[in-house]
Amino acid sequence: MNIQRSVEVESVIRDGSFLLAHANHDRKLMDDLELLKNAGLYLKDLQSGKEGLTLGGILLFGNDQLIHAALAHYRTDALLRREDTDRYDDRDDIRTNLIDSYERLMQFVAKHLNDKFYLENDQRISLRDKIFREVISNILIHREFANPFPAKLVIEKDRVFAENSNKPHGNGIIDPYNKIYSGAEPTFIEGDVFKTIIPLISQASDQASDHVGDQDDLQEDRTEEILEFCKTARSRSEIQDFVRIKSRRYFREKVRNPLIKGGLLKSTIPENPKSPN
Repeated sequence: MNIQRSVEVESVIRDGSFLLAHANHDRKLMDDLELLKNAGLYLKDLQSGKEGLTLGGILLFGNDQLIHAALAHYRTDALLRREDTDRYDDRDDIRTNLIDSYERLMQFVAKHLNDKFYLENDQRISLRDKIFREVISNILIHREFANPFPAKLVIEKDRVFAENSNKPHGNGIIDPYNKIYSGAEPTFIEGDVFKTIIPLISQASDQASDHVGDQDDLQEDRTEEILEFCKTARSRSEIQDFVRIKSRRYFREKVRNPLIKGGLLKSTIPENPKSPN
């Protein structure tokens, strides 16, 4: 067997990256070979009678040597071009399986792109990760693997673009968070090479930009300062001014409410939680 590590088999199935052909099987009772067969990644050739990994199985779980033997031209190029636009400032030449390729591309993005602070339904959302999970998944999976053109992810000063050899057979929509993150809609260029362009415009939504400043203002060590300040009863506006947070909603959801729920602060009028005091 040429499986790089069995934990990858379990993680892909657990994360729903592909579906088992027989969902009712107890995966705990199945070894690596059974898992691959159920996923259609290890098949029998009807003409020769031989069994083995499919190309999909090799690309998902094969070690680097096996992948190179099966598909010598396979690679994905991650480039940073901000200062040296002729060559690159940083590069990751990726020639490993699709699972590890995804992790390395996400790490490259995290290394070179900021992640704006954004809240949705009281939960922090990583706009950067939501957008580039989709972009990276597309260039890794939706590509013509027989075509020697390498998939690319290029980060420049004012945009990020991704290229992969692929002729799309329909239209879809990219994650709606893109405009919040970058301030503009992405561009798609179809052809023998499919290109996605994500602009990097300094403007962003009021929520994202306001919360960036708020996040910078509020550090973990401010909790002690707030508690010291509130030894004398204070109003909401007084505490908010003290910690220099402009957004009332952010202050309520991320500062005041957690301190009250944690028993560190208590409301002077608990029967009226919307009171300014």
